Amino acid sequence: MRYISTRGQAAPRDFESVLLAGLAEDGGLFVPDAWPEFTMAEWRALRGLPYPELAARVIHPFIGEGIPLDALREMTARAYSGFGHPAIAPLVQLDTSAFALELFHGPTLAFKDMAMQLLGLLFDHVLAKRGQRVTIVGATSGDTGSAAIEACRDRAAIDMVILHPEGRTSDVQRRQMTTVRAENVRNIAVQGSFDDCQDLVKAMFADAPFREEMHLSAVNSINWARIAAQIPYYAYAALALGAPDREVAVAVPTGNFGNVLAAWAARRMGLPIARFIVAANRNDILARFLAANDMSAREVEPSLSPSMDIQVSSNFERLLFELLGRDAHATAETMQRFRAEGRMPVPDAAWREATAFFTGFTLDDPGTLGEIRRLWVECGYLADPHTAIGTAAARSLAPPGMPTIIAATAHPAKFPDAVERATGIRPPLPARLADLYEREERYTVLPNDLASIEAAVRAHARRN
Repeated sequence: MRYISTRGQAAPRDFESVLLAGLAEDGGLFVPDAWPEFTMAEWRALRGLPYPELAARVIHPFIGEGIPLDALREMTARAYSGFGHPAIAPLVQLDTSAFALELFHGPTLAFKDMAMQLLGLLFDHVLAKRGQRVTIVGATSGDTGSAAIEACRDRAAIDMVILHPEGRTSDVQRRQMTTVRAENVRNIAVQGSFDDCQDLVKAMFADAPFREEMHLSAVNSINWARIAAQIPYYAYAALALGAPDREVAVAVPTGNFGNVLAAWAARRMGLPIARFIVAANRNDILARFLAANDMSAREVEPSLSPSMDIQVSSNFERLLFELLGRDAHATAETMQRFRAEGRMPVPDAAWREATAFFTGFTLDDPGTLGEIRRLWVECGYLADPHTAIGTAAARSLAPPGMPTIIAATAHPAKFPDAVERATGIRPPLPARLADLYEREERYTVLPNDLASIEAAVRAHARRN
């Protein structure tokens, strides 16, 4: 398997090199040069397998022989061994055809653990084989940071710096990052939005001398390995609901487009996912694009679902590349205009192709609270704000009678204030996190300034 950049100016490379590089040198994102496909018989053969085994078989075509399948099996078994549910990603039926795919049973109670726990092991494997060390920089709107820290803490060949927007995560999300005692980890609160944090990470990668000096790598979903590790849970759920002999739909609360892109990748591999419902909060750039070809950035507005408080959805570039017929020049030009003008000029033909499979949905904070309340009263199901937006989207837009997989992306205890406002119930943290509010926090507040951030990254990496 070889990978190419969506902007066409970076040299093709193998999976291991893509894992370590994160972002392509030309500013683009790596994608497979050809999509692997499974036959109907191959999909059926995966039914009923334990999640770690299924994950290894689905991911391996994206890795190739650089990591043998048996070695990958060992990694997936280790990655999911500490999850709090034996099914790893259980399906919970909410009504006749709606099923919550619970992705929050990992160590940090969010769907990011599904990929991050495996990525930490992949980094260890590749870095040990190559005798290298990396500095991982990441931006988080709440969940990526804690999942990345948990996966990479205390690893000898990794230094890590995570940027989060000051005051724009939940208390639980922030504390899950800032209370970790690991010498190889540093947390920085940026005075700005998640989009500012994400731009700073991309700017560090674009600074070629700094990138080389620090041996930068990434754990955000700009790193293709993150997407590859998220594909299996959609396969796992779809197969349980009758695929490949039955079509399914997915409803995904999303901000950076990576989680729903993983579902789309499963379709490219041959799973019959007929409809992708993109669920957004008031930061609705993706819903506006799908409704009216309006991909225009606005100010990020804080909401009850902070992991979706995003206006620049990085992973959309991967879908854009496909919609433009894999024309790297057109993709680069479109993305550059978006950055310069704040509006993405997507050709009507490409937009119409997207709307053939993708539908957007938006829900404001009062609607989110109402949906959390409805789920509790009608279904006895306690959902966090992000998951509630996904369930509301499925109720509104799922094809009648079609099994619909709703990505339940976070444990309700990560957002106790919102859940309590809606239901009167304050969900407790699991026992392993019960003392979270008593732990000492450590983080640095810095301005939205590239020089300041780079200086902090350099100081951290050199100290270690």
